[in-house]
Amino acid sequence: MQHRVALALAGILGATGVAMGAFGAHALRATLEAAGTRSAWETGVSFQLVHAVALLGFAGWLRAPAAAAGGCAAWAVRLWAAGTVVFSGSLYALALGGPRWLGPVTPLGGTALIAGWVLAAAAALAA
Repeated sequence: MQHRVALALAGILGATGVAMGAFGAHALRATLEAAGTRSAWETGVSFQLVHAVALLGFAGWLRAPAAAAGGCAAWAVRLWAAGTVVFSGSLYALALGGPRWLGPVTPLGGTALIAGWVLAAAAALAA
């Protein structure tokens, strides 16, 4: 996996995370508070931004000449990106009154995020 892919994903997730945070704090504040879902929205934003920063750091590590950019590293990046979209995306949708079937989808995104962290550790130990 090229470091540029992780860097691009970090930029996309970071930019949209800031936008979603601002959108929730301003344009949707009254809606989220009335529905009692502001906390869910903020959790989605927090996880999205944390994983954007993780991808940014991982991109730097992948760029280093000594980094082993093997399968574990590539899958860590993929799982963080997909897991963030599923986890945070389902929370955003649920906070806005989305279908209840999204409730069980959120932990699938969380599981992908955890697996990404395990693979990041495996990639580091293999380097």
